[in-house]
Amino acid sequence: MTDTTAVDLGPQARLVARLATDVPDAALADRTPCPGYTVRDLLGHLTGLAVAFRDAARKDLGPTTDTPPGSTTPSLPADWREELPRALGELAEAWRKPAAWTGMTRAGGVDLPAEIAVTVAADELVIHGWDLARATGQKYTPDHAALRASHAFLLQAAEDEGRGGGAFGAVVPVRDDAPLLDRAVGLSGRDPNWTPQTVKA
Repeated sequence: MTDTTAVDLGPQARLVARLATDVPDAALADRTPCPGYTVRDLLGHLTGLAVAFRDAARKDLGPTTDTPPGSTTPSLPADWREELPRALGELAEAWRKPAAWTGMTRAGGVDLPAEIAVTVAADELVIHGWDLARATGQKYTPDHAALRASHAFLLQAAEDEGRGGGAFGAVVPVRDDAPLLDRAVGLSGRDPNWTPQTVKA
């Protein structure tokens, strides 16, 4: 389905953790490019997906890997400023184990090859990292290896669906010569030009 060349999630996970660290409490109720999510919801989702894909790597299947995304509004732990960076670090470390890449696993209630699951994890970190950065006015340059994996995953998903829709919604057209991040964001169903001011207008 995608190019499954090994990608180290560590650099992208650290970037997302750093973005989260710089989110002020006053921004938690703000809107994000992720449809229906506030910054609080997005941080809760990132915490949950870090745990889910960590457990998917460990083949520790259960409630954390069985819950479909979007089935409930993500809750943000009270100690999220400590929990989210810790979960992201554990996620990256879990996927450094050779056994993590073998066989089948589960994430979001879906059984899939482990080598595809890590690509999905990379995509989640790249796109939701962009969501968080845009919503909170932070600069964002994703890890290039994770970005390549994300773009390949989203492009294949859109082509497989055969309806101009991406994994997150209808594809937003972006120029072929646009930066790779903009093309990935468009494939995810987001407008690369989104800003908080766009929402408020």
